[in-house]
Amino acid sequence: MAEFGSQQILKPGLYVVATPIGNLGDLSPRAKHILSEVDMVACEDTRVTAKLMTANLIKKPLVPYHEHNGPVARPKILAKLAAGGKVALVSDAGTPLISDPGFKLVAEAQDAGHYVSAVPGPCAAIMALSLAGLPTDRFLFMGFPPGKRGARESWFKAEARTHASLVFYESAKRLKDCLADAAGVLGTREAAVCRELTKRFEEVRRDDLMALASYYAQAETPKGEIVVVIGPPEEQTDGDATALDMETLLIAALKHMSVKSAAAFVAELTDVPKKAIYTRALALTKDS
Repeated sequence: MAEFGSQQILKPGLYVVATPIGNLGDLSPRAKHILSEVDMVACEDTRVTAKLMTANLIKKPLVPYHEHNGPVARPKILAKLAAGGKVALVSDAGTPLISDPGFKLVAEAQDAGHYVSAVPGPCAAIMALSLAGLPTDRFLFMGFPPGKRGARESWFKAEARTHASLVFYESAKRLKDCLADAAGVLGTREAAVCRELTKRFEEVRRDDLMALASYYAQAETPKGEIVVVIGPPEEQTDGDATALDMETLLIAALKHMSVKSAAAFVAELTDVPKKAIYTRALALTKDS
């Protein structure tokens, strides 16, 4: 039988603790108890974690542990564990080890024979999957896309045939370009942009990739933290892939743009000549 509300004295070891992604009320009673009982808390940004600790009236030493200081910080944390200490590992928001370097500390702590446990809780990627209305039987978490267009296109192409929903984080200022590249590579799959999850201005915008790319290309830069979920591909043969991508992109673009703008937009995303796309766009407009 599962324990409920158990707050036993902690044994020495490393505790991976999930923290709120926006709403402070999402810190679980067990997480609060462990943060109150450990000897120190390893965190990405001590300023961010200090706000959480203060809000819960917890005073514990905070030590920075992040991608840049990992090689220096890990031995010190491991030495604390070796001396019988109790250490909590947290990220700035959500579940540690999801798009952060915490796995290295967990691996080395386990290899050294230390007790390691985790306190489950908020995770932006999982919450976005819950809200996106897209298949969740198989999904791939991809972290953050590369910042440059060429690398980002290659990043999407590497998973273009993956039959799973794709989940990744993106910054608000790069969202427009990221969605345009995703639409150019993946076509008009269903997708969702999830923003400010658990916060006051929580928003989920769900549409096909082309429509989302068009919307954010014209809208003001959104605010807040963003998770993008893209549905899996439809079945298609290799021979039909290029033509289908151009055709589906063009049909979707014509719903939101003029013939000239749609042709230019699709030409920029594909290897098909603009003149050929414009001719096809005129034909599609005439047929409709």
